[in-house]
Formats: sequence, structure tokens, C-alpha cells
Amino acid sequence: MTIRTILVDDEPLAIQGLELRLQEHDDVEVIDKCSNGREAIRSIKTHKPDLVFLDIQMPGFDGFSVVQGLMEVEPPLFVFVTAYSDHAIRAFEANAVDYLMKPVEETRLADTLDRVRQRLTEKRGAEEVEKLKEVLTEVAPEAAEEFEAADGGEMASNRFEKLINIKDRGQIFRVDVDTIERIDAAGDYMCIYTGDNTLILRETMKDLEKRLDPRRFQRVHRSTIVNLDLVKQVKPHTNGECFLVLDSGASVKVSRSYRDVVARFVH
Repeated sequence: MTIRTILVDDEPLAIQGLELRLQEHDDVEVIDKCSNGREAIRSIKTHKPDLVFLDIQMPGFDGFSVVQGLMEVEPPLFVFVTAYSDHAIRAFEANAVDYLMKPVEETRLADTLDRVRQRLTEKRGAEEVEKLKEVLTEVAPEAAEEFEAADGGEMASNRFEKLINIKDRGQIFRVDVDTIERIDAAGDYMCIYTGDNTLILRETMKDLEKRLDPRRFQRVHRSTIVNLDLVKQVKPHTNGECFLVLDSGASVKVSRSYRDVVARFVH
């Protein structure tokens, strides 16, 4: 798998240094180099790269403006590169794969590329499956239905988040979704409980649900999502309601509207 890459930085020496380090990785192909944000937007739209190493502080269009300028197209993966650590929070809020400090260290770059390879493998796998489904739907509709049923579970899991970046108390926490026990909504804020920690995420319940695998994370109340893998007991309650006891010992009420969630535990 070749990672088609564009480098964006207004400092020629920074581009040369990064390009030199990337030469150690045989699967990375630098297809273009840009010295400012507007040039980067044009190049990304033209070449449609897999990955962009993007400087943040540039005259005129900075790195964040480049990301915003690509909202109408399918964006590549971004890795922000900068000499200033105070941009880290905004970088992760922009869904960057990673954030590298100048001068870029070889070991950090290698770790970043590992994350990029994982993201691209998941993305390309999903795209190939979709193409196959389209062909099957045209030439063999019955086979397409069987394929959807057989493969849907595995591919569906790849479409959902494995890690969630949460900005809380001025820090960025990279939370493994497997450790999330439950999520409570409070307006446009989500309280994320991981058993030993509680973090606050500014996001709506509806948007967060789209990022989590519904086979594991289910809403059990209008304002509560639970990780079903961490439910250890179901306690019936009055009026058709019940409580789920989680691994941490926390008890979560299941309203009557979501009784179908409980059904999977009793059949």
C-alpha cells in the first residue's frame, strides 16, 4: 500500500527535513510540496492524496484554514506539524491523526505513520467492500443480500471510532472506546465514564452515537448510552423499567422506551 503524501510548510528547510525522514519509509510517496495554504488546497483537490503533513503557522491561510477550505470534498488524513505546542488541542479538535513538533523525531514519525496505515487500511477495506456490493447488486441481487448479511458485522465495526479525543480541563485525553462504560448527556455536553475517570466532551448525543458501534453502545434512556459489554447484571424494576449493573458497580436505569435493549440479555 502506497501512502500518497503532500507536504505543506512555508519553510523550505522544514519540508526538506521531513522529506528526508520520510525516505526511510518505503510505502510513503511524496507527490507534491506546497509553501502556503492556498497552494495546498489547490494541490489536495487536484491530487487527492492519502495524507497531508500540514504546518499550522503560515502567512495568510494557516493550517486550520486549509482544513476548513476542504469541507466540501472528501479530505485526506492530516498530520499537523508545528514548532508551537499550544496548538495541540485545536489540532485534535480538527480530527488530525497526530500532532508533531519540529524538529520531527524519527520515532514519533514512525508512530504517526503506523496510525496512518491503520486508518487507511480500514478506509480502503470499506471502500473495496462497497464496490463489490455495487457490482453484486447489479449482476446478482440475491448474492449481494447474502454478502451483506455475512460481512456486515465485521465491516461495520471498522466504520466506528476505536479512540476518541476528548478535550477536558485544558488537556487532550485519547480514550479507548472499549474502556467507556456509560455516557450521560447534559445538553450539548457528554459525561464520559470509563470506570476510573469522568471526562466532559462538548458534543451532542446524536453525533456521538454515530461514532460508536451500535452493537455495543446502546441508548437505554433518553440521555444515557451504555456499553453493553460491561453490563454484569439486570435488575427488574416497577412499571416495566429495570436497572443495569455495570462492572464498576454503577447502576443505570433503563426506561420502558428502551426495553428492547434489555431483551438481548434475557434470551
